[in-house]
Amino acid sequence: MRKFFQKVLAYRKQFLDLLVGVPNYEKYVEHMKTHHPGEPIKSRKEFFCEAQEARYNGKGGKVSRCC
Repeated sequence: MRKFFQKVLAYRKQFLDLLVGVPNYEKYVEHMKTHHPGEPIKSRKEFFCEAQEARYNGKGGKVSRCC
């Protein structure tokens, strides 16, 4: 039963991240290890800041506009 709730919470987090446009860090790490094994993997913070910059034109992970 505990594993079931952990799985539900994981899917909930993934859904909410995708809903607001934040890509999944774990998927990124998996992709990098599989397809680019020699390249360095960004930290979670670096990954998030880059995603924010790409989506909202923010600098350093800070959102400068809403829409």
